[in-house]
Amino acid sequence: MTVMAERTSHMRVEEFEEIASDQPETVTLEFIDGRIEEKQVPDGDHDAIIMWLLRRCMQARPELDLYLTRGLKVGEYRKGRARPDGVLVPVDHFAGHGEWADPDGVLMTVEVTSYDGDTERRDRQEKPAAYAAAGIPVHLLIDRDAGTVVVHTNPDPDRGYYQDIHRAPFGEQVVIPGPVDITLDTETLKNYVR
Repeated sequence: MTVMAERTSHMRVEEFEEIASDQPETVTLEFIDGRIEEKQVPDGDHDAIIMWLLRRCMQARPELDLYLTRGLKVGEYRKGRARPDGVLVPVDHFAGHGEWADPDGVLMTVEVTSYDGDTERRDRQEKPAAYAAAGIPVHLLIDRDAGTVVVHTNPDPDRGYYQDIHRAPFGEQVVIPGPVDITLDTETLKNYVR
């Protein structure tokens, strides 16, 4: 467990949203833990993993949608803004929402690691903490560097961490518990690592 120091931001969320809305499509900005962060444009293997997961979710749970890079209000008092690689929700859950939606009703967030210098801090520490603080029941991390699938469950929103974490190497069957209830055969993920 990593305990994160509390940070204060000198930027208001509204200011961040204005900056983020003016960025070209090739740049994705997030506002996590009081800092603006640029999210790297995914490579082809990253996209292949997301599409694989999208197909698995559609086959196993056709009553759910896996949104890609959907903007969520996360973090302490929802003053953060993140774009998970995937957000699993009931069909049409985000209909009528704006660019940044409340996380209420989100069943699972998904992140796939990128090969960049801040993956450790962003994907393995800050984002799981933000999703736990938002009360999202399941967070799935597909960690290409480590060759593992990490399932975070049982969030403690007050403390900002998931109480249960299960790691499995690529190639194993991974059970994602309720409310998701999907089993993944992760053998194919071995094809998408360097």
